[in-house]
Amino acid sequence: MNEARIVLLSGGIGGAKLALGMSRLVNNDNLTIIVNTGDDFDHLGMRICPDLDTMLYTLAGIANSEFGWGRRDETWTFMRVLQSLGGETWFRLGDGDLALHVERTRRLSAGESLSEVTDDIRRRWNIAARITPMSDQYVATRVIASDGEIGFQEYFVKERCAPVIKCLRFAGIEKARPSPDAAKALRAPGLAAIIIAPSNPYLSIDPILAVPGMTAAMRAANAPIIAVTSLIERRAVKGPTAKIMTELGAPPSPFSIVKHYAHLIDGFILDERDAAHADSLGVPVRCTDTLMVTVDDRKRVAQAALDLAADLAERRS
Repeated sequence: MNEARIVLLSGGIGGAKLALGMSRLVNNDNLTIIVNTGDDFDHLGMRICPDLDTMLYTLAGIANSEFGWGRRDETWTFMRVLQSLGGETWFRLGDGDLALHVERTRRLSAGESLSEVTDDIRRRWNIAARITPMSDQYVATRVIASDGEIGFQEYFVKERCAPVIKCLRFAGIEKARPSPDAAKALRAPGLAAIIIAPSNPYLSIDPILAVPGMTAAMRAANAPIIAVTSLIERRAVKGPTAKIMTELGAPPSPFSIVKHYAHLIDGFILDERDAAHADSLGVPVRCTDTLMVTVDDRKRVAQAALDLAADLAERRS
């Protein structure tokens, strides 16, 4: 599948790991990564795009592997001075990270689209794969919790995922449209696979799927759609996936994830520790070790997804 066209739907850390593995297996000119922007928010007068930034930093080779977010070798002068002034410091912005937010906000204010800004940055950082936001229209994931409604970053960072979630809403979604590069990638001839990364299905993937026209374009592409599990033995590697599933009434299991995507996917990548469930999922399954610690791990999971997509395409022909 080296020359095959691939589209990857992704959130932040887990999705970026898979994207890096995929970029080592696929001709990067043929790889488009559609990234969740429901996490985006305005903070300290700047537009912050956490998942886009994680993807950019990861594929540019400058991600902070210790934190899982932000830049490697970061400095924190800005945050120290901000704290001395009594400013809000619950969302940490390193000095190098800050430069990206300032420049993006300036360019957005000058009339450039988020797609244009993101594409220019990835070119400047010599990233060959296409990275595009799910939409150029602003969409904000809102958490309706037991004690009221809050923004996603307040829930995730400030409150450390403590509030009990009742439901989620995506403010502005009705006015959103797939970004030009997302739409182009899904219409491209010879699309071999659409891969849904092991990102949180509710927080990271649902905002992408909720963009009007996105799922219709995915179905119309007539390429196998493969989802990669975000759980291993009913637990998330990182993040609140299992907690959120439980609070929303879905038992944290591969079956619940497959059921969540049932209207869309053709196949599923299951962790080998959960292989006993493979026959009960109702879709074709490929089992592998989905824990992605090293680059080789990331390539292994990416290859499993590509192999399953190739098998499904062959069955169709």
